[in-house]
Amino acid sequence: MAPTDCYSFMPLPIGPHAVSRLRAARLARSSKPFLARGGPRGERCAGCRLLPSHCLCALRPMLPVRAGVCLIMADIEPLKPSNTGWLVADVVADTFAFGWARTEVNPALIALLADPQWQPYLVFPGEFVAPERVVTDVLALDATYGRRPLFVLLDATWPEARKMFRKSPYLDKLPVLSLQSEQLSNYRLRRSQRDEHFCTSEVAAMCLALAGEARAAGTLAAYLEVFTDHYLKAKQQLPVNGDDAAHQRLRGLLIHPCEV
Repeated sequence: MAPTDCYSFMPLPIGPHAVSRLRAARLARSSKPFLARGGPRGERCAGCRLLPSHCLCALRPMLPVRAGVCLIMADIEPLKPSNTGWLVADVVADTFAFGWARTEVNPALIALLADPQWQPYLVFPGEFVAPERVVTDVLALDATYGRRPLFVLLDATWPEARKMFRKSPYLDKLPVLSLQSEQLSNYRLRRSQRDEHFCTSEVAAMCLALAGEARAAGTLAAYLEVFTDHYLKAKQQLPVNGDDAAHQRLRGLLIHPCEV
């Protein structure tokens, strides 16, 4: 097995990732505490945002991923315990997170999109852009330019994402990756008016699969399923069954010895 196929659990706390840092910065600007609507109140784990009794940190995956993800997040998305961009940052080491504002853009985001090591793809439905901007073959374009894929995701509700798309001119020159999937979203933490609307973690998993990162994609999907279970069980004040099918699936994907 090649080194890039080695997977393990992350049992010990590590430094905060990009979404965690963005959340801390957003909290620092808040004039009053953020209370998650409909969720349990009280102490939450800083590593996974869940109640300590339902902590997910011991199941956080650590795996090598060549691709990167750039999350452009609507104002309060980093604060929501149900936000799944956090899970993407848990799994994909090269995850970058920026808050979105209509009147200004973080210079670090512009620099990232211009970094020659990356080939950015704006992930958005192709029906909203000119056909010449739409791409479907991620690997072919990366091979041509020798760059790593960087998937730019608008982490927001669908109405917010459409607004962000229209009012972010710095994204206008990026190729648009339009995902085609027949599966219905499995995301159960927030309601959407349309079943084909995927949560951020689901979109990221599909992008990783297109980039040839099939095992990373499967791990992220399994991690989302376990996170959803922990979140809902905490909300319902029910214990987690760590031996159910979802947990066994995640462990089965992660427990592989590294062979150099």
